[in-house]
Amino acid sequence: MTENSLESLITQHCVPRKGKDAGLSSQDIAAYLSLLHGWQPQQDHGAIEKEFRFADYFHTMAFVNAVASIAHREDHHPDLEVAYNRCTVRYSTHDVGGLSLNDMICAAKVEDLRVRK
Repeated sequence: MTENSLESLITQHCVPRKGKDAGLSSQDIAAYLSLLHGWQPQQDHGAIEKEFRFADYFHTMAFVNAVASIAHREDHHPDLEVAYNRCTVRYSTHDVGGLSLNDMICAAKVEDLRVRK
């Protein structure tokens, strides 16, 4: 892991990653998660996720649309679970069978949404 701050992740962009060699080690995952407040590893899914809460449906959907914009720009798409006042965002990289740097980059960009609101 060469990136050592949330800001450095935010400035990066996703690139295609394939195969187990493109996956992150458990040490790298732990180091990245220390930068990403509230994101949790999901061992069952080989993913990371975070639940975001909002005042109402309008704000939830505004967030969902902003996440969709990030996904489109980065060509890396999370699984979303959406309810009236919350949204769970889950990232994994299917082509590596677990987590890649792309997941951490996108999670950082989602975190940046919350900071800039």
